[in-house]
Amino acid sequence: MNRRPFAAVLAANTISIAGSSLTLIGVPWFVLQTTGSPARAGVVAFCATLPVVVAALVGGPFIDRIGRRRVSAASDLICGVAVGAIPLLHYAGLLEFWMLCALMAVGGLVHTPGLTARYVLLPDLAEHAGTGLTRAAGLYDAVSRGARMIGAAVAGLLIAAFGAETVLLLDAATFGASALLVSAFLRGVPAAEPQRGGAEASFAAYRAEMAEGWAFLARSRLLTGITLMVMMTNGLDQGWSSVLLPVHGTEELGGAGSLGLMISLFGGSALLGALLYGAWGERFPRRAVFAAAFLASGATRYVVAACTDTTLPLAVTMALAGLGAGMLNPILTTVIYEQVPQELRSRVSGVTTAGCELTMPLGGLAAGLLVEGFGATVALLLFGGAYLLTTLAPLVFPAWRGLDAAGPPAVSRTERPLPGPATAATPPRR
Repeated sequence: MNRRPFAAVLAANTISIAGSSLTLIGVPWFVLQTTGSPARAGVVAFCATLPVVVAALVGGPFIDRIGRRRVSAASDLICGVAVGAIPLLHYAGLLEFWMLCALMAVGGLVHTPGLTARYVLLPDLAEHAGTGLTRAAGLYDAVSRGARMIGAAVAGLLIAAFGAETVLLLDAATFGASALLVSAFLRGVPAAEPQRGGAEASFAAYRAEMAEGWAFLARSRLLTGITLMVMMTNGLDQGWSSVLLPVHGTEELGGAGSLGLMISLFGGSALLGALLYGAWGERFPRRAVFAAAFLASGATRYVVAACTDTTLPLAVTMALAGLGAGMLNPILTTVIYEQVPQELRSRVSGVTTAGCELTMPLGGLAAGLLVEGFGATVALLLFGGAYLLTTLAPLVFPAWRGLDAAGPPAVSRTERPLPGPATAATPPRR
């Protein structure tokens, strides 16, 4: 039994996600401060998230061939350089808007493969650490949400005290620390090294591996439904986090400190929700919990923000919404662990991640254009209405009954299942 690699991945992911939370607040605030344009904030969000879809779409087979440890470390190092270059160029008086967009695009391109590489290691590391799969998934999600909470709180305070540039420099440092942890503690772990057992590397083999991931997803109505639903909500959430909430914070809530408080309340409550579900969630039907949690965590934020110009109502709403949101990823993680065989882990991960993130570039861009054209209130109500309609899917479509249908993991039609416990691809995340 060896717990150090599992603990190292948890720590690396925590540091990396906490740093990303700094960017989540720091970049929109930086754009609004330097340009005063919500539309430009939407353009930056578009540039940051479009490469994410491309990387998720084509990166699955490469992660196994290059090695998950190497992909994770390289991803963090490149992200750190890209984020750190923004304030450095700004201090030097050289930063142009197109440079900001390009640097965010580079970070978006490499960030998702790093997250995927760490996540697909989770089942193997949990097994070697003597930790149950469900408990490991709940712990992974809980520490990730806790990292977002801490990062958002620190970002709000640092922006208020020192400016957005300091936040971006700190984010660059967190990426470096994450890369160091993964490089040091995952060396020699078989699942983290390049997987040499497959076909010889070629474009035809790569295309076949990608096609099998798509085919597997298409055969499962439940996984397809999950991917489509999370695709829609991720796009709406991207508009919320990159444009709508920062604009609302600027115009109505009094500044970056209040914005950090909102995101911290959401993250802290989500952490509590994940822990509560990990302790008692298995006693309740997954479908009912999932539908109720999504309804509570989605449209309410948008409607309350549109109808109030004070901090307290939105703070309460964000706390309640976070409690529901914390229960979602453990459910999705457990279901997908039951459905996807080990040999398809990275391939299906790339497909589901690409599908779930397909609308994210459009979400930020649409939010910026709507705010610029019609005002923040109209944009918030339109996004909230779309969110409500999307989250009714588990209650309407029969395929979602499969959330409660426990069973053995699915088997690839073209490959024999590997021995040992079934593991899965990265679940659709929100």
